[in-house]
Amino acid sequence: MWSDMIGNTIGLIALALGWRRSILTWPAQFLSGAILVGAYASAHLSGGVGKQILVIGVALWGWRQWQQGRQQAQDGTIAVRFASWRERALLVGGAAVGTLAVGALFTAYPSLSWSPWADAYIFVGTLVAMVAQARGLVEFWFAWLLVDLVGVPLAFNSGLAFSGLVYVIYLALVLWGMRDWWLRTRTPQPVMEGAAA
Repeated sequence: MWSDMIGNTIGLIALALGWRRSILTWPAQFLSGAILVGAYASAHLSGGVGKQILVIGVALWGWRQWQQGRQQAQDGTIAVRFASWRERALLVGGAAVGTLAVGALFTAYPSLSWSPWADAYIFVGTLVAMVAQARGLVEFWFAWLLVDLVGVPLAFNSGLAFSGLVYVIYLALVLWGMRDWWLRTRTPQPVMEGAAA
């Protein structure tokens, strides 16, 4: 499907921009999400549709977060760091509770998803990854890896072969991005406003 191909290509561009810490990652994620809503709706993947609607909303919030962070940095770049143990606990706890809640919803209403637990995992994992990215946390790369572990086979099984192939490419970009952000944490940088909240 053209919407699948175009939306995922823009998604790859968004990931590469995120790796480079470019604020343009957020409009690219917004556009990718808007296009992929149609692709997932035509494949009857409600979890995928919900995920992309979530991507659209979080992209707007992420844009705002990075705008504030960039204004505070003397060189105009986005500071990255590892999460505190408290933040990690909140991310993991939120992912677990969110997956149980969304999975229960999809199970109670079978018309929403033919694969309720996989869709719930992807839906909530995407939210966790994007929130961590917006806060400049290196852990966002790990969250994307965990989402891809389920997203790749689900995309192929749903007939969205291009999405599946893109997720495989995502894996390589995620590994490179993770290394780059990790190396940047070894250099002292200003902390984004609200990052410790």
